Amino acid sequence: MSIVEMRVPTIGESISEVTLSQWLKENGSYVEMDESICEFESDKATLEFPAEAAGKLIWVAEEDQDLEIGALVAKIDTSAAKGNGAAPKQEAPAPKEEKKVEAAAPQTQTENYATGHPSPAAAKLMAENNLSASDIKGTGKDGRITKEDVLKAIENKKAAPVEKSAPKADDNKTAAAPSLESFSRNVHRKKMSRMRRTIAKRLVSAKNGTAMLTTFNEVDLTEIMALRKKYQERFVEKYGIKLGFMSLFTKACAKVLMEMPDVNAQIDSEKNEIIYHDFADISIAISTPNGLVVPPVHNAESLKFHEIELKIKELAGKARNGNLTLEEMKGGTFTITNGGVFGSMMSTPIINEPQSAILGMHTIQQRPMAVDGEVKIRPMMYLALSYDHRIIDGSTSVTFLVNVKKLLEDPVTLLLDV
Repeated sequence: MSIVEMRVPTIGESISEVTLSQWLKENGSYVEMDESICEFESDKATLEFPAEAAGKLIWVAEEDQDLEIGALVAKIDTSAAKGNGAAPKQEAPAPKEEKKVEAAAPQTQTENYATGHPSPAAAKLMAENNLSASDIKGTGKDGRITKEDVLKAIENKKAAPVEKSAPKADDNKTAAAPSLESFSRNVHRKKMSRMRRTIAKRLVSAKNGTAMLTTFNEVDLTEIMALRKKYQERFVEKYGIKLGFMSLFTKACAKVLMEMPDVNAQIDSEKNEIIYHDFADISIAISTPNGLVVPPVHNAESLKFHEIELKIKELAGKARNGNLTLEEMKGGTFTITNGGVFGSMMSTPIINEPQSAILGMHTIQQRPMAVDGEVKIRPMMYLALSYDHRIIDGSTSVTFLVNVKKLLEDPVTLLLDV
């Protein structure tokens, strides 16, 4: 017997531990070399772990188990024949008529571990909507339940009560009887994902380890709305993407960060030094099923508006599909978070350590404003800047926010770089 040990590889400099989120191959099944056998969830991303040899897979670690770098995950018996422990993939039945039936059998035996097994994003949605695997038919790879499958099941679940409500008219007793489900006092526990644990740890660290304050202002978006309305079609026609608020806010912040290096700096507590950056890597907060991630747009000060929009779209797509790489998560000198997309009117965002400041955007509301002695209805947004008072003075934070406000209220100065 020849055994190959599969151990947790080195993933990144700052990552010392991962969680085995799910097995992709059944215990005892035959795996090919480089075939993904399980998924690891690190602090920043979910990664697939490929087999280092072909043979029979022997599980060592369990799902939801925390593993240190170098820990034993599984063993592969390379002396096992391809047919041992799993149905052979290459066997094909002779009769052409029975091909579909014969092809289905090996899949059921070999890949029943994946059938009905939800992806991390799907599992979260299932838990939130009280759905079980038996309620959903998986259409993903090897019959795995995908996020789309769960969303479809949720829609069907919502539609179900409408169909049952028809015969309600002639049954007064049933209508008056309270639903037992509404009085449920059931509780259930679920282990926190590694990403959620990391987010919690960092947020608490930021609250406890920094002298964090928040300053507020409001911005009149009349000119930006007019700019987008006037040039949107031409912008889309030329660049294939819409001119959104994020690129304008990102560009405005990047410009002011270059003029006010303290807001773009960070503290090295070990050496009692301040690290200044000659570039603006703006981290964009993106909400995903597993939690909030903040991948940076590198050198935002040097990018054009369409380049920023395309980069944000790319990062958001990867984040929601769980495809962000560790390299794409590194860095960031300043963060922008937009709670306005969820309807937030005001908030105090928490600093994304080791950065020193974060800008919070909020929902746009039509409000009466005094303009040149007249009351006019304007599209207004509250802005919040949370900052580390150890490195950024109050006057600096207020000046930063005012300068960003001026650029947004007169976007021509932003376009002309004056």
